Amino acid sequence: MAKGRPRQFDKDQALDTALKLFWEHGYEGVSIAHLAESIGINIPSLYSAFGNKESLFLKAIERYSEMNGCMYHDSLKKKTAREVAQSVLEGGVELVTRDQCPDGCLMVQGALATSPASESIRQMMAAMRGMAEKWLEDRFEQARAEGDLPADADPAALACYIMTLNSGLAVQAKSGATREQLDKTVKIAMQAWPSA
Repeated sequence: MAKGRPRQFDKDQALDTALKLFWEHGYEGVSIAHLAESIGINIPSLYSAFGNKESLFLKAIERYSEMNGCMYHDSLKKKTAREVAQSVLEGGVELVTRDQCPDGCLMVQGALATSPASESIRQMMAAMRGMAEKWLEDRFEQARAEGDLPADADPAALACYIMTLNSGLAVQAKSGATREQLDKTVKIAMQAWPSA
């Protein structure tokens, strides 16, 4: 039995190309035809390598998380809740203004609004953002229990505050805000942080 023809493209490089396109244009802003053309293969080869568009998007999200997920993990290890919050925001600014990457954040703009056909993608992205918020809430709960936050501090509200700011930073970056402008925004935001 004859072997199939070997792929004429680098699958990792193809995934990086898809990631950049989804990051720049969102899930619904990129067609299968655009993906195939940008990767340099035909549509049947794309399906053969990655499955459907949703499957390719999920693989791109995995790659994005591998590249950027350490931002939260490293921030959560900071000594104080204030340092955690500031680290998340400063890391967010670095991410959304990084050279060689599209402006903004794939996790925010990748599937914020979708057609009914892509509702499962929108829900998955919302759940992933919710997971990061829960990590912050748990860390701020710990900080309150340790006396690092006031007894009347609301860990869930503080986590929502940081995630709301982080999402806003991404939107501002996508709208053309500079890193310097966003750094100033973080400084102003941190002035509202509660003292122990």
